[in-house]
Amino acid sequence: MTQDAADSPAFGFSDEQLATRPTPFRADLFAGQRVLVSGGASGLGKAIATLFARLGADVAIVGRKRERLDEAAAFLRRFGGRVFVQPMTIRDPAEVVACFDRLGTEMGGIDVLVNNAGGQFPQPALEFSVKGWNAVIDTNLNGTWYMMQAAARRWAADQRPGCIVNIVADIWRGMPGIAHTCAARAGVVYLSKSVAVEWAPLGIRVNCVAPGCHETSGFAVYPPAGAATFKESNPMRRVGDAQDVADACVYLAASSGKFITGEVLTVDGGQQLWGDPWPTGRPDYFRL
Repeated sequence: MTQDAADSPAFGFSDEQLATRPTPFRADLFAGQRVLVSGGASGLGKAIATLFARLGADVAIVGRKRERLDEAAAFLRRFGGRVFVQPMTIRDPAEVVACFDRLGTEMGGIDVLVNNAGGQFPQPALEFSVKGWNAVIDTNLNGTWYMMQAAARRWAADQRPGCIVNIVADIWRGMPGIAHTCAARAGVVYLSKSVAVEWAPLGIRVNCVAPGCHETSGFAVYPPAGAATFKESNPMRRVGDAQDVADACVYLAASSGKFITGEVLTVDGGQQLWGDPWPTGRPDYFRL
């Protein structure tokens, strides 16, 4: 798999595939519910938002680029529900609060929050700059927390239950080549476990989905030598797809997950048990 493949229909799913790919869930599963997906205009986030929309939910998507959000919203509206768009950065707590205020006014609040927004870049840890480190931690850990807290505060104030699903990563054996995001995602995992207990009396469930190597447009971030190792990341010896992650989010957010909180659903083809992914490319020292 090469970086150039990001521009081809074979790289990830096309909109038509997202709209028609089979799912085990019934079509009206989320009718009358409102779901917010951060980073919902592309990649995993778009696949997650699409599946919730297909299942009858009103969907809100947030992200930094207005044009991309508008394009995704036009696609999501084909499923018949309301679609809310908010250009913003989750790294700014004031923007996060303003978004939830607007959601309360225009959509009556939300029932489910999927924290998908995040990002990282492949680089040896010795080369991390202070700016690069802080950017990844601020987005993947701090931004996720701002969204979690804002949602929970509004649910608590309204005396309503809620559900949070945080997209993290397959951190269980470390993530050489992207150590900054490993640190941030591990923080989100144990943050989620902590507040799952604190917020249980409020009727708020908090869980995580930990993808392994799943083929989306995000693969373009990695050099060809790194992306080429992803199919060897697990004992199935292939990459997953965005639908695997979307299905996991729906499972946790639906009644199927009503007695699950503080948990991590790892969707990685067994990567936590066996595999050798190297986002920066496998160093010569580790070649067999």
